[in-house]
Amino acid sequence: MKRFSLLFLALLFGRRIHAQQLNTSTTDVAPTSRSLFNPEHKRKDSRKGDFYFHWGYNHSWYNKSDIRFQGPNYDFTLKDVVAHDRQSKLSWEYLNPGLITVPQYNIRIGYFIKDNYSISLGWDHMKYVMDIPQNVAITGNIGANISTQNVSTGLMAGSYNGQVINVKESMLTYEHTDGFNYANVEVERYDDIWVAPGGNTSLTLETGIGGGLMVPRSDVRLFGLGRNNNFNVAGYGVSAKLGLKFYVWKNIYVQNTTKVGATKLTNVHTTGFNDSDKASQKINYLENMWVIGVQF
Repeated sequence: MKRFSLLFLALLFGRRIHAQQLNTSTTDVAPTSRSLFNPEHKRKDSRKGDFYFHWGYNHSWYNKSDIRFQGPNYDFTLKDVVAHDRQSKLSWEYLNPGLITVPQYNIRIGYFIKDNYSISLGWDHMKYVMDIPQNVAITGNIGANISTQNVSTGLMAGSYNGQVINVKESMLTYEHTDGFNYANVEVERYDDIWVAPGGNTSLTLETGIGGGLMVPRSDVRLFGLGRNNNFNVAGYGVSAKLGLKFYVWKNIYVQNTTKVGATKLTNVHTTGFNDSDKASQKINYLENMWVIGVQF
């Protein structure tokens, strides 16, 4: 009986020591997700439940695209149109809150649903400017007088089947400069590449996919008729992105991200007579952005 009592006490004491060791081990390990890259050190804190916000600027490139113009007495398409963005020279004047949205900018707020996954809302303010003049192929019909305003088209009137024309400012100017806006929802994943020994500074790979609405403010002149139109929901887009996020400290970061996107615009405002005249096009783009952000 005495031996049995001693054995029982030894087993009970051993289990308590083992439980203490497990609790200590659980406490010491930060509740963060395992990275694909298995950095030597781990972050101190999980990001789950945190919000983040960032602001920055972008540069964009566009594939050639077809633009179709439709309205009373005309329906024609310009093929393989070349366009570029319009960079605003960065200067200290953009620290003025009233001018901060003049350049091509990005704004985003997100929430970490898990340590390495977030969902976010963003506004990508890009700019799209059709090169004028340029030679393009044209198909369709242009009447002698078009739109509800009976604007004269002069020597451009006629039927076309792939002829190459020189598009000049007297015929067309076409810009989404206020701008080529992408209002979107994205889901992101994060994988730590490197974490400093202290666990507060880190380099993280970000990947993500998204979709949303295209809300351009289009400045168009068609045979001299047009204006800088109001913002309107002209279509939709989808995108994917890849970036590097460097946490200067656990709550402050700088980030560079490249995004590829495809958009379909079915109702671009043109002459200002929106019930009768419109344009449509598909635009594929590549966007690179630099941002600075805070996590809270």
